[in-house]
Formats: sequence, C-alpha cells, structure tokens
Amino acid sequence: MNTDELRRFVLDQLDADEQRLAEEKLPLLDEAEGRGRLRIIRSDDGSGLLLLPGPIQAAEERVPVPFPEKFALLRNEVEQTRDEALLRLLAGAYDTHHDWQEEWR
Repeated sequence: MNTDELRRFVLDQLDADEQRLAEEKLPLLDEAEGRGRLRIIRSDDGSGLLLLPGPIQAAEERVPVPFPEKFALLRNEVEQTRDEALLRLLAGAYDTHHDWQEEWR
C-alpha cells in the first residue's frame, strides 16, 4: 500500500470538507460520523481529540466536536502520522469518492 497516496487522499478530502462547510453543506466527515462509521471525541483531559472506529455514543452522551476544530487537528495529525490504521479509518469516511481505493478498507 502506498501510504503517501492514502495520506494525500485524506488531506484532499479534508480540504473538500472545509469547502463544503464554507458553502454551508454538511462535511462528509461529519456525515460519516453521524452514520456511525467513526467517532471523533475530545480526549479526557480536553487537550486533543480521539479518533475511534464504530458508532457514536447515545445523543445525550455526545458533545459534537465542531468541524473547524476537527479539521485543524486532523489535518495536522494526518500530515505527521505514519499510522496507516488512522489513515485508513479517515479514508473510510470518504469511500464514496471516485478516487477511493478498495485496498484502503
């Protein structure tokens, strides 16, 4: 697997989501989170975010992380990480995009 290609795909999709938000559309990352494909929650100490697979918590337990905050932290993490699992999890949020590749599943 080409991790650099996967990283570029995720970064491009995060940028596209930022544009969607500017156009007052729901970012695909938020849509995937709402469908239970992944969870993005605040760390216990509030200093960062945790990216987890699986469904969201019950609505009364969940405090959504605003997209601009997610975008900034995720973009930084994606640019620096060598964690292929993290990149795959994020790429999965965009699996309907024509550039998404089955090998990233």
